[in-house]
Amino acid sequence: MKKTVLAIGIFDGVHTGHRRIISAAIREARKRGAESVVVTFEPHPLKVLRPRVSVPSIISASHRIKLICELGADRCCVLRFDRRFSRLSPRDFAGKVLSGKFKASKVFIGSNFVFGKGNAGNANSLIKLGVEFGFGVEVVPMVRSGGKVVSSTAIRKYIIKGKINEAARMLGRPISVYGTVVSGKKRGRLLGYPTANIDPHHEAIPPAGVYAVWVKRGKRRYGGALFIGKPSTFGETETVVEVHIFDFHEFIYHEDIEVEFVRRLRAGRKFRGREPLIAQIKRDDALARKILKTG
Repeated sequence: MKKTVLAIGIFDGVHTGHRRIISAAIREARKRGAESVVVTFEPHPLKVLRPRVSVPSIISASHRIKLICELGADRCCVLRFDRRFSRLSPRDFAGKVLSGKFKASKVFIGSNFVFGKGNAGNANSLIKLGVEFGFGVEVVPMVRSGGKVVSSTAIRKYIIKGKINEAARMLGRPISVYGTVVSGKKRGRLLGYPTANIDPHHEAIPPAGVYAVWVKRGKRRYGGALFIGKPSTFGETETVVEVHIFDFHEFIYHEDIEVEFVRRLRAGRKFRGREPLIAQIKRDDALARKILKTG
């Protein structure tokens, strides 16, 4: 098996800090004529070790892999994190997984990387284990944005609080909802504004409201207005995520699409009937088009 250069981490969000680690590993692999491999974990370790702690995923595992591969990695390997895996000692993780399974010649990690049973291993201990098992270790410093350390934890908080610009700066790209188009109540079509109902593949989404968005379908991009919330005007209590794609008339049920957030237009609210709701949707549509046109 060809020697590898590894980048290891959970990499939820594949934010600017993650990309620094991954890109450094890719560059090193090319210098060595080695294979660049990104090793990540699913589910998030905290969901196994501390299931009562809420850790909403920023992006799905499949979206994570897609973003990692777009950076130029030769391979992305998702290790299943379960109770059995969590019991590996730091030494076994370094010897059996990094050296044995992946034939690592060098490993890139973030400065906050921990591993092994009880998170007993850290950057310093991995450096020592690397000497023992024959691989080098490079610790990549944390990235800062606006004076704050870039982290998945901070990005989750920003998204859930609706601070989409702050989250986008740390991600290095717009925040988005990625999911499958499913059948809905078709009320939008009856109102003159058909919508695509999205079943998100991840958990961290912005708060209820109406947003100007870009909709990515394959390599094409369309403008749109997205609603997140409970359609209380119709007496519904279940939260929906639905997007009206401008000037779009194709059948996309069961397709996966990505919706990038540009700006929040307003909070969600209950209307006293169809006509006031239609009038507001018309205003939302016009404002979203204007925002997307002017950038």
